[in-house]
Amino acid sequence: MPQYERILITGAAGRLGSQLRKGLVPLAKTIRLAGREPFGDLAPHEEEAVFDLADMEATIAATKDCDAIVHFGGAPLECEWQTILDSSIRGSYHIYEGARKHGVKRVIYASSVHAIGYHEIEAHIGVDAPVRPDSLYGVSKNFVESLSRLYWDKFGIETVCLRIFSSFPEPADRRMLWSYLSFADCVRLVEASLTAPRVGHTISFGISDNKLKMVDNSGADHLGFIPQDSAEPFRAAVEAKTPVPDPKRPSVKYLGGWFCELGHPDDKPAE
Repeated sequence: MPQYERILITGAAGRLGSQLRKGLVPLAKTIRLAGREPFGDLAPHEEEAVFDLADMEATIAATKDCDAIVHFGGAPLECEWQTILDSSIRGSYHIYEGARKHGVKRVIYASSVHAIGYHEIEAHIGVDAPVRPDSLYGVSKNFVESLSRLYWDKFGIETVCLRIFSSFPEPADRRMLWSYLSFADCVRLVEASLTAPRVGHTISFGISDNKLKMVDNSGADHLGFIPQDSAEPFRAAVEAKTPVPDPKRPSVKYLGGWFCELGHPDDKPAE
């Protein structure tokens, strides 16, 4: 029996959103897919909402009749400030206003490692460590984490903020041997966040059961997420094709990886 009548998935055409489109089917009678372009063929249990998150009226309208929102939309990487402001910051405010106005019970938000990217790896931080963004993209994640905290304390809307590390088909470099989150584990993490009996305002790291554990996720154990995949089957191939990096480089020293070596996205390249 589905736990929800209707779940809205923003960013449903993206790398992770497309996985959730398939993986969350058992949890809802109807899944509303949100994106900036039409989705084409829809399954009988699917409906679409085509809009830009920067459009407040359209975003709020898309949340109507939903009892949960899986918010994976917004800027996917570090990019110019205006895009981050419109899609990730304003857009997420519009999502939460829609949730407040339409009585949505729970939001699952795709936060990121980049919200805490300037913590050193050996610090082995927990989910309650101070924020240390490594980019404007990371700052936008901090904003929504704080926004969701307000909407829980003031308006009673539960949120799980998932600080996703590296979710790809397989690890692409040595860093991902510890930061890897398989697609299947990503679906399991969102499913656990939607089905846990009470979440209040929860922050959880999104990482598979990798051999190297650079952060402590025990503060999110109440979600009941049990990762079943690991980067270990890929280790030999990754180490064979990638050189050992300089441990003094920011991309190796800090949790945020190569984001810590980026400049300001609005700076024009030197002539």
